[in-house]
Amino acid sequence: MSENTPLFTPFIHKKIELPNRIVMAPMTRNQAPGGQVNQKMIDYYVRRAEGGVGFIITEASCINHAAASGYPDVPFIGREDTLEGWRQLVDSVHAAGSKIAVQLWHVGGIRKAGIEPGGELPGYSPSGMIKPGKVTGHTMSATDIQEVISAYAQAAAQARDAGFDAIEIHGAHGYLIDQFFWSGTNQRNDAYGGSVPNRSQFGIEVTRAIRSAVGEDMPLIMRFSQWKQQDYAAQLCTTPEQLGEFVLPLRDAGIDFFHCSERRFWEPQFEGSDLNLAGWVKRITGLPVITVGSIGLDNDFLPDSRAEIFGEGGTANIDALIERLDAGEFDLAAVGRALIANPDWANKVRDDAFEELVAFEKEMLFSLK
Repeated sequence: MSENTPLFTPFIHKKIELPNRIVMAPMTRNQAPGGQVNQKMIDYYVRRAEGGVGFIITEASCINHAAASGYPDVPFIGREDTLEGWRQLVDSVHAAGSKIAVQLWHVGGIRKAGIEPGGELPGYSPSGMIKPGKVTGHTMSATDIQEVISAYAQAAAQARDAGFDAIEIHGAHGYLIDQFFWSGTNQRNDAYGGSVPNRSQFGIEVTRAIRSAVGEDMPLIMRFSQWKQQDYAAQLCTTPEQLGEFVLPLRDAGIDFFHCSERRFWEPQFEGSDLNLAGWVKRITGLPVITVGSIGLDNDFLPDSRAEIFGEGGTANIDALIERLDAGEFDLAAVGRALIANPDWANKVRDDAFEELVAFEKEMLFSLK
């Protein structure tokens, strides 16, 4: 595959320049005991940088709020004891030739009491819900909201000090910010609930606080999804008009890129158009967008897996990816599970070494290589 193929051409933006269009998608690994970056974690990201990825987005990293975490051994950012580890990771990835962003995370109502740190604190969410109709946690007060927003800003400031090239805000997959976005879990009757603009207000305020903390030059990315881990069929927006009502205020609050999470990037978002979610967001906002969803895979481990969805497998969907990238539907392509199985996936695709690619297996998520 020629290096002039769109996937391997540089991406030039006023706030960041990338050597190619391949992004490593953020993937939780549960490999950071004590919330700290360690050498194994550094080596893991360096291998993907050496393997040809132009832009790495770290695994979701919890902000410094008592109820932020819902899983064991996930990294934190914004604590006094975490700066040096992140700085070492960033420096190592830069030395290997890639740019890197950190993804800021609060799990919200997903949290179960007993996860450390936080002890017996329940999940915090807009209406105490883990999913529609199921109240299991704490409904956030106005004070809680401001405390969490401050924790996002604190984490962002540390990301700036660690040398990250960009910051991604995790607003997808049914975690805290997405629980505000989603009417199914946001039943508030104040300024943070009700209409699409109101449900977006928390994410907008988080964005503004981060922008204030890091200045104008740091690229900010918002990752969002229609689907939720609580409901794969969920939709935040059912029409292009509603999507515009959702994304334009986020753009105006300071978002530079949108990372549009779909389970399969080739599936159209709305009837009457072949555009996927990223394509629609780019058309509406005029901003650069990242597409993601089963790139390089030939199957799906999720419950509704059907081999025919994937056509001819990994090679075929890469051809479709390049065709759509060349048409300008999106700007960057995030690869997840295929990079777990193949740290040098980008270089092998560039070299047409598809026969050397190893198939992803779910067990690979829980080992570092």
